[in-house]
This record gives sequence, structure tokens and C-alpha cells, in this order.
Amino acid sequence: MPRFLVTYHSSNMPHDPESMAKARDAFVQWAGKTGSALVDPGAPVGATRTISSHGPKDGLAEGPFNGWSVIEAADLNAAAKLLADHPFIGRGGVLQLNEPAAI
Repeated sequence: MPRFLVTYHSSNMPHDPESMAKARDAFVQWAGKTGSALVDPGAPVGATRTISSHGPKDGLAEGPFNGWSVIEAADLNAAAKLLADHPFIGRGGVLQLNEPAAI
């Protein structure tokens, strides 16, 4: 079954302990419902470094990227259905679903 990369994008991430705990609990509840389709829950990202033709530089690439997950589904539509009620969307974030490229 194909695997899909899910990336998390938002400029409004919780930073206080209470909001972070609520976000984590909501994710755990969603992940439990998703079951074995959540192949790798991923993680939020912390320190970042970009690498370009100008060399390495600390900081973000263009556009905020906040984390990732890997899910398994029959096709892109089935993967999107698994993400429809993801709590990150409810907090105003956007999930980008990436289908594996044919090689």
C-alpha cells in the first residue's frame, strides 16, 4: 500500500505548556483513531538549517514548515479522508499531502 508524506504548515504554533499539551492530546486522540494507517507519527521540527547554492544557513526555508507524519492509504483520496478531521487543521494549520512520485 502506498505511503504518503504529510507536512504541517502554520505560522501560529502553540508555545505555552498548556496549549502544547492540548495540541499533543488532540493529536494522540486522532492518531489512535487512525490506527495502523499512521505508519510514522513524525514529530514537530525545532532548529532548522537551509542548504542552498549559497551554502548552509540557520533558519527556515521559504514558507513555514512545522512537522511531518507518514500515513499509509490505498490512494490520495483515501489519504485525504484520513486527514479530514486532523486537529492541526482545527487550529488553523494546513496539511500538505504528498503522493510518492513514480520513479
